[in-house]
Order: sequence, then structure tokens, then C-alpha cells
Amino acid sequence: MSSLSAGFLLGLSLILAIGAQNAFVLRQGLRRAHVLPVVLTCAASDAILVTVGVAGFGWLVTAAPWIEPVFTFGGAAFLAVYGAMAFRNAWRGMAAMTLSDGSRETRRSAVLTCLALTWLNPHVYLDTVVLLGSVASGADDRLLFGVGAVAASFAFFFALGYGARALAPLFARPVAWRTLDIGVGIVMWAIALRLVTG
Repeated sequence: MSSLSAGFLLGLSLILAIGAQNAFVLRQGLRRAHVLPVVLTCAASDAILVTVGVAGFGWLVTAAPWIEPVFTFGGAAFLAVYGAMAFRNAWRGMAAMTLSDGSRETRRSAVLTCLALTWLNPHVYLDTVVLLGSVASGADDRLLFGVGAVAASFAFFFALGYGARALAPLFARPVAWRTLDIGVGIVMWAIALRLVTG
């Protein structure tokens, strides 16, 4: 149980910070738009990466030197564009936006955006494959440690996606959406800047 709880707590601590992926899940939860496929995509992606790390393949990240710059600059470009879109939404006001207008967005586009925010972020690989993988190598039971980390991802994303509904009354006002969009834009650009500056 110690390995299971250690994996859960470390996995949870690594995904608690609001980042590109979490901000997107929060937004989808507030809009009640394709929440289940989005949270499943995030949790399943994490599960794959954690499994790869715990299985002992963390060395792949350092074995192929070209992987890091490709994901770093590709991820930074994607986050910069996504942040610009958030600022544009804030500037336009999106006064007509309601909590249910996510119906305009297709399930496919929501899942593809989620996949891009997950798999184009180099920090995801460092956290799951490298960090969790290296810590798992010293755990008493690597399998239980990995199960705990995967369980943390599923628990967190489902809580974030479906728990966001509690904030629905607050986000019934356009000014709240503007504030959220500005916050998301700042987070995206800050992460992108941090990626390119090291």
C-alpha cells in the first residue's frame, strides 16, 4: 500500500498545477461540452505515459537528442497560438457565450485539442516518463506505484471536469469568461516562453 499511495500522491502533485491541459479541461467542464471524452483522453494519455515511464523506458527521452527540441519548439508554438486565441476571445467579450454553447464544438475537435495540449507539451514527458519512471525504479513495488499514479490522473481529471459545474453560477456572467480567457492566455504564453528560454 505504501507504493500505491506514494505513486498516487506523486502523480497527483505533478498534475495539480494549472497548465494548458488542466485549463482546457476546466473550460470544457464549465461549458459542459464533451466532458467525458476530454477527461478520458487526458487520463488515458497520462496512463500511457506513466506506464512507459514505470516500465523503465525513461531513457528513450535522452537516447534520441532530436526529440527534445522538436517537442519543445513545437509545443511552444502550439501554446502561443492557443494563448492568442484565448486573448482574442477575451477581447471580443464573447458576451453571447453561455455555459451550454459548447454544443457548437464537435467532439472530434475537443479531443484533438486535448491530445495536442497533452502530447505536444514536453513537461508531460518529463513529469510522467522521466520523473515518475525514475522514482518508480526505487519503489518497493513498481507495479503498485504505477497503478497509484494512473489512479491519481483519473481521479484528478474527472474531479476537475465534472467538479467545474459547481462554478457554473459564477460563469453565467460574461466578465467571468473574460477573466478566465485572460488567465488561460497568460498561462499558455508563460509556459511557451519558459519552454523556449529553458
